[in-house]
Amino acid sequence: MTLTYRKRRSFEAGHTRKFLLVVDESPEVESALYYAAARVVRSSGMILMLHVIEPQDFQYWAGVRQVQIEEETLKARALFRLFRRKLHLVGFENIPCEELVREGVKSEEIMKTIAEDEDVSILVLGASTDPAGPGPLVSMLAAGSAAGSFPIPITVVPGNLAFDDIIALA
Repeated sequence: MTLTYRKRRSFEAGHTRKFLLVVDESPEVESALYYAAARVVRSSGMILMLHVIEPQDFQYWAGVRQVQIEEETLKARALFRLFRRKLHLVGFENIPCEELVREGVKSEEIMKTIAEDEDVSILVLGASTDPAGPGPLVSMLAAGSAAGSFPIPITVVPGNLAFDDIIALA
């Protein structure tokens, strides 16, 4: 798949710098969320929360597939609300957030989001503390073959950092 990347315009008049956060149910997302929020406070901008509904291994009938997508979209909205509440609980009440739900392969949808939104400036990922590795997204995007040609910086937040350490480093 060939994508054309737009010039990053997040610092031009009328544009807002966006920190892209991939939202799912993994525990490391919370570290990335707090880091992105602290960066927004220090450098202005907003968080773009992206949830990707990935295709299933087996094919549904059209009606069943539509129900599955609707359920996944509701789950995504619930995750967005949960993460907004978590921000509020730790003192980040006024962090502007945008929410986006896409359907497809996660890595491809991340790339499409970056290609389509010229305000996305940084991808923020949380690294898992699991001994098996930092997680599939970090392995694929930040440490894989795509890392050297990725269109924007990737910040990987270690999953073992305490909240105060994350805030101090942001």
